[in-house]
Amino acid sequence: MTSPKFLGVELYFDDLDRARRFYTGVLGLEISDEQPGHHVKFDSPNGFICCERKGAESYPSRDKAVLFFEVEDVAATVADLGSERFVQIEPTWAVMHDPEGHNILLLQKAG
Repeated sequence: MTSPKFLGVELYFDDLDRARRFYTGVLGLEISDEQPGHHVKFDSPNGFICCERKGAESYPSRDKAVLFFEVEDVAATVADLGSERFVQIEPTWAVMHDPEGHNILLLQKAG
């Protein structure tokens, strides 16, 4: 069997508008698909993030989730976004939360 290829992640939100503002305004992602009141999706070359309103699906999942993003320079990214947004900052990684408390982990690009 061939290993599965990562395609994307879906997260559940109580406040979908707040999620949209965070992912577009803070992380700078562009919306690729949206159904107001149901979901908003962001695409990237490495996969997608879909933010969905809690209760919209007939097969809900647990709330635990972590999203990983690679950045050129962790310290510069933290400075640009504001260190007060982060719950932990290390030399090669930093963690912030989205509006529902999901972990957003920024990793220093290797090399």
